Amino acid sequence: MPTISEKILAEKSGKKRVEPGEIIEARVDYVMLNDVTGLPAFEVFEKFQTEPLKNRVVLIPDHYVPNKDIASAKQAKAMREFVRKYKIKNYFEVGRGGICHQLMIEEGFVAPGRLIVGADSHTCSYGALGSFATGIGSTEAAAVMATGKLWFKVPETQKFIVEGKLNRYVMGKDIILHIIGDIGVSGSLYKTMEFYGSVISKLSLSDRITIANMAIEAGGKAGIIPPDGKVFDYLKGRVRGDYREVYSDPDAIYSEKFEYNAEEIVPTVAKPPLPENTAPASELGNIEIDQAYLGSCTNGRIEDLRIAAEILKGKKIHEDVRMIVVPASKRIFEQAVEEGLIKIFMDADAYVSGPTCGACLGGYMGVLAKGEVCISSTNRNFIGRMGHKDSRVYLANPAVVAASAIKGRITDPNEL
Repeated sequence: MPTISEKILAEKSGKKRVEPGEIIEARVDYVMLNDVTGLPAFEVFEKFQTEPLKNRVVLIPDHYVPNKDIASAKQAKAMREFVRKYKIKNYFEVGRGGICHQLMIEEGFVAPGRLIVGADSHTCSYGALGSFATGIGSTEAAAVMATGKLWFKVPETQKFIVEGKLNRYVMGKDIILHIIGDIGVSGSLYKTMEFYGSVISKLSLSDRITIANMAIEAGGKAGIIPPDGKVFDYLKGRVRGDYREVYSDPDAIYSEKFEYNAEEIVPTVAKPPLPENTAPASELGNIEIDQAYLGSCTNGRIEDLRIAAEILKGKKIHEDVRMIVVPASKRIFEQAVEEGLIKIFMDADAYVSGPTCGACLGGYMGVLAKGEVCISSTNRNFIGRMGHKDSRVYLANPAVVAASAIKGRITDPNEL
């Protein structure tokens, strides 16, 4: 009767079975920190007066890459010093990595059945490959580095089923925005979201990662998609160590079940100030934009760049719009170069950057001024998320972002 979450947490805690609401202590497979969350974790870790569990620690600078000021340089330096002091092998320096969540998957740390934590809320992305992954604080990350364990409250699990055939230009981003628009940003509070159905099975890993990534935007503790052949093929020659896939029992108990008809999902936009504030892109055509942003751990993969390039090819970005394109990792950037995608973006007058989180969190590389409007493939549109508190961020899939960049206003790509 257990769900995927319950099975993974039971195994990692050495129990035959765990129940929702139960407090357990579980062995963690990997703990990840970035340049922002690392410094406070290192300071706490030193109080343990021990050696870190090196093989289970992954350190990835990505938020302010390359450093934008003295404060971010200090954060990055602290990570490098920690790496050298303790000889941490799993460290990905600027120019050798990318956005942390993409890199964790690319580099084979993520696999079905694993328990992974990260000092970043979008660690839940890894559930797309059948792991239980969740975000934690820097203090908790320090404890995991020292002990290899962490306490958890076993979450209840919700089941989301999407059946039917997807409409043109509808992607994983639209599916998760549609769900969040239905249940709200607290609809999965401290629960695991499990995703099923013929539509989910047909999705690329890229779209699945997008869905799992934004489980946190519904309040979820984790977002999990049962692993299948696409996952196993991806992991061949990539995964580190052995793994064992885990599935929910046929009679697993879910706190709630939700069913959706794919034909009813259209290119969707989340209006500020919350991801639940959704509407069809076709209904927002009167909203002019200043910036179009394509990238992030949510939608910076090669599939995302391909669909945007397909729309932009042979066209120019609107004269009143600036477009910023940020591949999520070095590998993706290289592949985009090989496929000619970067040339398409640059021919359209887009600005292309190396991998960084910068603009997504309002750090740099695309910060918005007062009154500016951005259509973005990122995951959050809170007040001040990408800059000034009086700027506005609209969340959308890469196709909508590209179409909007051309038209100078929010645009359903089907309009083109």
